[in-house]
Amino acid sequence: MVDSSKFTTPTDRNQAGYAGYGNVITDADRAAWREIHAARAQEAFQRGEQALAQNDLPAAQFWLERAGRMARASPNITWALALVDMRMGRFEEAGLKMGALREKYRLREAAFLEIECLVQANEWDAALKRLREALATFNIMADMHGLPQRVVQYFGKAGWCCASNNGSIHIEAAGRVKIYLDGQDIGSGRSGCFWLPEGWARARNISVKKNGCHLLGSPVQVDALTRIEALVTADRSGLFGWAWYPSDPDYIPRLRLNNGSVFEATEIAQSIASDVPLARPRSFRIPKAELRSAQGDLAEVTDDHGRIVTGAPIRLDIGDLLAGEVDDLAEDLRPKRIANEVTPAVHEPETGGCSIVIPVYRDRDVTLQCIASVLKTVPSDTRIIVVDDATPESDLATALDGLAVSRRIELVRFEKNQGFPVAVNAGLRVAGDGDVILLNSDVIVPQGWVERVLRRLRVAGVGTVTPFSNDASIFSYPSVKEHNPVPSRQEAALLDRLCSKLFGGANTEIDIPTANGFCMAISAACLRQTGFLREDVFAQGYGEENDFCLRASALGFKHRIAPDVYVLHKGSVSFGAGKRWLMARNLDILNALHPGYDAYVADFIEHDPLRVFRQSLDKALLAKSPHKSGGVLLVVHAGGGGVERVVRERAARYEQNGEPAYVLRPLEKGCQITRPAAETDEQKFNPQNLIYDLPESEDAFISALSELNIRLIEWHQLIGHAPLIRRLHKVLRIPYDVFVHDHVWFCPRVSLLDGHGRYCGEPDVAGCETCVERWGDVLNEGLSVKQRVERSKEELWGARRRITPSEDTARRFRRHFPGYEFAVEALEDEALLRTRTFKRTDVQRGRILRLCVVGGIGQWKGFEVLLNMARDIRMHNLPVKIILVGHTPQDEKLMDEGVIVTGEYKENEAIDIIDRYSPDLGFIPSIAPETWCYALSLLWKAGLEVFCFDIGAQAERVRQRNGIILPLGASSLQLLRFIMQRWGQ
Repeated sequence: MVDSSKFTTPTDRNQAGYAGYGNVITDADRAAWREIHAARAQEAFQRGEQALAQNDLPAAQFWLERAGRMARASPNITWALALVDMRMGRFEEAGLKMGALREKYRLREAAFLEIECLVQANEWDAALKRLREALATFNIMADMHGLPQRVVQYFGKAGWCCASNNGSIHIEAAGRVKIYLDGQDIGSGRSGCFWLPEGWARARNISVKKNGCHLLGSPVQVDALTRIEALVTADRSGLFGWAWYPSDPDYIPRLRLNNGSVFEATEIAQSIASDVPLARPRSFRIPKAELRSAQGDLAEVTDDHGRIVTGAPIRLDIGDLLAGEVDDLAEDLRPKRIANEVTPAVHEPETGGCSIVIPVYRDRDVTLQCIASVLKTVPSDTRIIVVDDATPESDLATALDGLAVSRRIELVRFEKNQGFPVAVNAGLRVAGDGDVILLNSDVIVPQGWVERVLRRLRVAGVGTVTPFSNDASIFSYPSVKEHNPVPSRQEAALLDRLCSKLFGGANTEIDIPTANGFCMAISAACLRQTGFLREDVFAQGYGEENDFCLRASALGFKHRIAPDVYVLHKGSVSFGAGKRWLMARNLDILNALHPGYDAYVADFIEHDPLRVFRQSLDKALLAKSPHKSGGVLLVVHAGGGGVERVVRERAARYEQNGEPAYVLRPLEKGCQITRPAAETDEQKFNPQNLIYDLPESEDAFISALSELNIRLIEWHQLIGHAPLIRRLHKVLRIPYDVFVHDHVWFCPRVSLLDGHGRYCGEPDVAGCETCVERWGDVLNEGLSVKQRVERSKEELWGARRRITPSEDTARRFRRHFPGYEFAVEALEDEALLRTRTFKRTDVQRGRILRLCVVGGIGQWKGFEVLLNMARDIRMHNLPVKIILVGHTPQDEKLMDEGVIVTGEYKENEAIDIIDRYSPDLGFIPSIAPETWCYALSLLWKAGLEVFCFDIGAQAERVRQRNGIILPLGASSLQLLRFIMQRWGQ
């Protein structure tokens, strides 16, 4: 099941796509593959858009669905497909897509088109609910005013309304209505445009009522309507950036400087990437001449409603810093390269209590859960200082007032939103002297956390301490590279208990590049000498704690981890493009202030000194998993495909029987142990940190396997593994089974094909040596064919069991290894597959015959067969159409010849895709012997009769169903003529 077409040259495995031992795949390699993949997806998307513009809906659907399978997370593709669905009258499907976009991206157009779909599908109650929400949040598009009118008429409502950022509210109602701003009567009128009084945007809602009842859309949520996405940054010529109102995207933003100057953002900003379909950020630029008259050294940029724009306030000299013009910069803005050797700080650690500073802004429930967990867990002498950064949520403000009145917290409140650094600094000023712990308002802390953190902090020379969490960059567990799911409070408590037990006495003298602001303890001495966060540089935040830590490091303070503490971090929900671009801008500033910062952090991540803690947690959690006996280790390559599926399914069966199943995969420097189905009574868990460099960490690797009580090893695929893995059973003194998935045991070319793509006939060793000498060894292990066969004889003989998926495979192996017994275990339930009846056996004469092929089709899977067939179909104008539900290394070649190539698919969607094209027959074009063939099973499940060449397990299985077997080596034209004659053409 290894596709040798992945190997581009006989001697170079670096391009094979397998991340194996000694096979270095660089970041540049990965970037190149991603670029190629992205380019294919983009081309398909563009062709789909073009077809949609031309109203060629079938073509638009094909290309957009192909693009969607290559870029599944793309909301732009989802949007385009929803439009196709609507035009084709599939309103239910379109509504689901629009609803997903509305929910995830707060997309105005999707919100109203979802309502249109509901109306078209006669889902009036749902349409009413969604319309009420949409009108309260968005300014409806001018060409859709008829939509709310239809809903109003259907339900006999009094009317509807919506507002705009220009200060007007549009009203459609029969008779006179009353208008209120936060409950205060501001006027009355009839249908039309009503202008709101100055300062309206400071209100929380606008209500429009008739006879005391709200119109649809009332009350309008001012905060949602006036939400702005924006960013301001700087270069040598001044300030520039972009802005738009997602709820009212046609409105042109006006930006104001603190000197009174006003600038309009008119032109669409073409270079700003956004996740939101139809995003319309508008660009602006403020020349340096205008900045000279700004008040002070900071430029404060606000929008129409007086709200500060993301990225502001901004220092006027940041542009010079980013441009590298540093000669005239103020001393505090001059770059300071990160020093490798710094005189350690000396100070007397605090011994008393500490203060906890919690900046809050919105999300009442999450914030109050955080504060409650703090109140429940801190020592009695701990001050809790909450900084309300002008929350727009009145119920949150009221709850904070209550906590302050009862003296449970000390409350600081801003009149307008200032951003995280300013809020933190306000809390630090209230805290005064002493140790401080900065805490995000979206964390849940465990019992005893303060004492454990302070024990790590109160060590001479330590400046900051950060605990483990699920979402904390380099302090994350289980993964520091991938997004970790948010654990439940019970799961987090379990992890904290394990951390405390495992690492309570651990030596943590590991220098960390920087702390993380989600839970950052700062010693009094460090705070006193380093100063506060830079609120004049990092605006709303991102990077300010890194800058603080680097400044502290320059003074000799160390940054450490508290591995014996685990804090649950719910993390930020999806945020707008402004925040993402602010992160990018602030990272540029951080690198300009501290040259070498990126490399400094990258070096830490590369060496990963915290891995030892995560590994210990992995092993501790796995040890808690229930099992009746020792575990099974399944060895697999990194190539995916059918072997990966077999391993996944076998692992699941072991787990169902109460036996833990571990999977061993190769890495460039060693290997990784995972347990996909690992589970405890309290959580589901997948270890990711059992990574071992070989041979350096061989002892630790063997020790880990011993601790996991491995009783059996299953060899599924050893390609890409370190030499140790082939003798692992001897080291552990346990048996191993061999599962045959391909012919790597005796064929260095794996596929049994020569360089012309022809089946070799499986000659003797001498014949194989001649083939390899001429066509190359794709495995490139430095073994002759004779040496390979001799090694295989020894390894196969030593196995407890030798298993093949099919009798055809077993016969081949018995021929090459006489005297060896190979058991046959089918990979699927053949009896169940045979119960599937074929949809048709005859095709109407004159109708185009539709052939369906499934899977990833490389050389030995029959790419050239399909290409030649397609060329003959076109050249001879034959009534045959080939549909490939899958992909190839060269999709474009096939599509240029008229083949429909749908692109990659997931297993659970394959049959639906097949059914969409209503094929008449299935075809397995493989020209080499398969050991099983999942594609054949898929075609049968889709109800298709299937034909194939007379070779391998595919032929064995088709023959068992009395199917059609074609001679291997027949020309494409012969194949086509036979097919047409056989099926009535």
